[in-house]
Amino acid sequence: MRKGPVKKFRSISKGTSLIEVMVSVLILSIGLLGIAAMQATALRNTQSSVERTQAVIQSYSVMDAMRANIISARANAYNTGGWMCAAPGGTDLVSTDKARWAAAMQSTIGTGACGRISCASNVCTVDVRWDDARGTADVADQANYTITTVGRL
Repeated sequence: MRKGPVKKFRSISKGTSLIEVMVSVLILSIGLLGIAAMQATALRNTQSSVERTQAVIQSYSVMDAMRANIISARANAYNTGGWMCAAPGGTDLVSTDKARWAAAMQSTIGTGACGRISCASNVCTVDVRWDDARGTADVADQANYTITTVGRL
């Protein structure tokens, strides 16, 4: 038997209630949705960056082809006269260089990629444009890259 006064203990709630757990889950899920949105944006911007890098590479590659065929380049044989979105026909070296350039742009940048070459008075400009709508989210944007060489062709 027990001796002494009988102590009654109140039931003190220890732990968490269901409402506290639900609030914690809500806060965690909002944070995870924010992380998922940031991940999607990062992937979209990475793709845009890859396309810009490829535009630079393709511009320099056609410039190098023009430097390798300097006589035709100085005679303005590489001029496209406008935007070239498909490989031109022909079997000479200039047509082959342009066809390779157009095919490389289409395969590395995207099917909407186009290029333009204009040379005059020892100044050559190479332009590349492509659809960058994926990189700029909701806006259908034509991205452009231009390189100009003066006297070094």
